[in-house]
Amino acid sequence: MKRGVSVRLGAMMFLQYFVWGAWYVTLGTWLATTLHFSGQQIAWAAGTTAIGAIISPFFVGLIADRWFATQKLLGVLHLVGSAILWVSSRQSAFEPLYFGVLGYCLCYMPTLALTNSLAFRQMQQPQQEFGPIRVFGTIGWIVAGLLVGHLGMEATAIPMRLAAGSSLLLGLYCFTLPETLPLAAAGRFRISQIIPMEAIQLFRGRSMAIFAIASFLICIPLQFYYAFTNLFLNEIGVHNAAGKMTGGQMSELVCMLLIPWFFRRLGVKTMLGVGMLAWGLRYVLFALGDTEARVWMIYAGILLHGICYDFFFVVGQIYIDRESPPALRAATQGLITLLTYGAGMLVGSWASGQIVDHFAQAGGGGHDWAAIWTVAGGASVIVLVLFLITFSDSLSRSASSSSSSQRRPQ
Repeated sequence: MKRGVSVRLGAMMFLQYFVWGAWYVTLGTWLATTLHFSGQQIAWAAGTTAIGAIISPFFVGLIADRWFATQKLLGVLHLVGSAILWVSSRQSAFEPLYFGVLGYCLCYMPTLALTNSLAFRQMQQPQQEFGPIRVFGTIGWIVAGLLVGHLGMEATAIPMRLAAGSSLLLGLYCFTLPETLPLAAAGRFRISQIIPMEAIQLFRGRSMAIFAIASFLICIPLQFYYAFTNLFLNEIGVHNAAGKMTGGQMSELVCMLLIPWFFRRLGVKTMLGVGMLAWGLRYVLFALGDTEARVWMIYAGILLHGICYDFFFVVGQIYIDRESPPALRAATQGLITLLTYGAGMLVGSWASGQIVDHFAQAGGGGHDWAAIWTVAGGASVIVLVLFLITFSDSLSRSASSSSSSQRRPQ
């Protein structure tokens, strides 16, 4: 791939995740502090991304693969999303704001798959070329968090308007990206073209089925973090909370580089287990931490994000890729995305809202965050224990044993 094309794709990834990081992280703080929404309302607003993730595979399979060039569809979705997000930022009642954010997420969430698809289509060696380009997305999220936190905009609608303006810029930029025409012939649509029955049947195997169930279940307590961490940090008095939360993405970059090393030595089951354990440990640290002597616990919980995310989600994607026939890998990955970012996060939105409201202190005096994080941590540990008891990965064990025997003579 030519250097000029890689630079253009890197800029696309930067803006793609800058937009998301600008508004989503601080949404709960704005809704709670300024608009005085309940925990359940905040959770439902944060859960709009889950609804978008559920619909996204159908939308992409029906439209992008058959009728429109990817870069043009990306441009239209970001331009429409920009307008919706701007209008949403001017709402103060729950219903219009919720449906506005939902409409935006229905536009935005499909673009996550579309940007990946466009990038892959321009590459000759995706295994080597995609990582250095995708990392600009994480950098974009970090820059957005640092900017919002540094300017002290977390409890305002400004982050949403910043995202709307960035989405407008990205929408226009998408029309300048390389032509990426649809590969499939337009014709009568069938649901099997999006989710082949063969991909569904892969989950009849014990290990794949347990992995799918565990992925769904672990995403329920995960939504506590995504929806309420920024509000938690602001309520306990952490300065520049959005900026400090970007430490999680920084650790994600480091862990991403270490995954191949750990994968060869630990195997799938151990890495997935460590990832789930890290979520439980993070919530324990949040429950015990404060802004004084134990502030290190708060920062440690944030920095665990690299292990939490990479060791579970990224390793899970590698596991699915390994276990699926080549022709079904995309469809199987789509199913797991639907189960995790879709169904799991949606249930997690409902559950987290209920728990946060239950532990709200009288008179608008904040929340009992220690109790909230204890519930989330306990749920994570239960899923971890069930996973360790039931999941087996003979291939990783045999591969690990083989590699160990090869190292012994050395």
